[in-house]
Amino acid sequence: MTDFVEIYRQVIVQIATPNSTGTGFFLRNQGLIVTNHHVVEGNRSVVIEGAGFTKQLARVCYTDQKYDLAFLEGPKNGPELPEVHLGTDTNIREGDPVMAIGHPFGLKFSVKSGIVSNTREVMNGIPYLHIDAALNPGNSGGPLVSNIGTVVGINTFVIQNGDNTGFSLPVRYLQSALEDFQRVDTHNAARCPACLNVVTEKTVEKHFCSHCGNKVELPATVEEFVPSGVPKTIESLIVQIGHDVDLSRCGPNAWEIREGSAKILITYHEKTGLISADAILCELPKENIKPLYEYLLRENHHNESVTLSVHEQDIILSLLIFDRYLDETTGMAKLRMLFEKADYYDNILVETYGANWKVED
Repeated sequence: MTDFVEIYRQVIVQIATPNSTGTGFFLRNQGLIVTNHHVVEGNRSVVIEGAGFTKQLARVCYTDQKYDLAFLEGPKNGPELPEVHLGTDTNIREGDPVMAIGHPFGLKFSVKSGIVSNTREVMNGIPYLHIDAALNPGNSGGPLVSNIGTVVGINTFVIQNGDNTGFSLPVRYLQSALEDFQRVDTHNAARCPACLNVVTEKTVEKHFCSHCGNKVELPATVEEFVPSGVPKTIESLIVQIGHDVDLSRCGPNAWEIREGSAKILITYHEKTGLISADAILCELPKENIKPLYEYLLRENHHNESVTLSVHEQDIILSLLIFDRYLDETTGMAKLRMLFEKADYYDNILVETYGANWKVED
């Protein structure tokens, strides 16, 4: 089991959009990332990241509302990743052990073990696999894996407060979708939710399926995300500071940016009106900590907008702004200060006070 879990660690993909986060997995033979449609809905491209490749944008190339499936173009260095195999769900029986693999709550990698409770839980005409493996927000789109390491389902949804009541789309629907997608020979296709034909630019006329007349939206024609209000101001500031805002998005009202050796997380809490920007710096040394703490206190005494603090072993530089006081002039000055001081403090704390460089996630 350990061997194939390590293989999956390399091909599991964390997906982020301006609206949601989720999981996908890379199929090397097809050169595609598989996920749920609801994870990427409303986006032409999404941010992907994995243990086997760097953070990058990936284009959505196939959507399927009926079976809640979507395919993304594979990562740029994807061909070097290991191969995982699609199994068969026809041999799955109640009580068989399975594993749900994904990124719940934005965690980088998680394996949840369970059993198949029911092999045919029919909802909307689709016989899902009912599993008791604990699925959580962020697991959507990840693989359900058998005890021999093959993909037997795609984890799709969970019943809230259902005591580990999760549902996985049987892998045969994925295999059928892959075959249909390969036949149309384009990276801009969708399954019509009415007649279930896979349509392309050639078979869609003014957003309507030429087979049945139902409205269909191809991935390339999805309206691009345009932020508004406070998120629009934040994204404008990120661009002006010199970072790729599309690549920075990591979920609803959340952005992650690298500045030198520091990782900066920006979050807008709409209910409270609070914008928090936290630069996660280095880690505390194991000994001789007193001079470092004294330095942090001295710096906090001098700093006006940013604050140094310690959470467990992490040293963090933070900035708080209420949205009512945010404009591009003041926001630019404060964010630029945070960005500049993050890398500065990281180096000082390591080189002068013996702190340890942060180990990459």
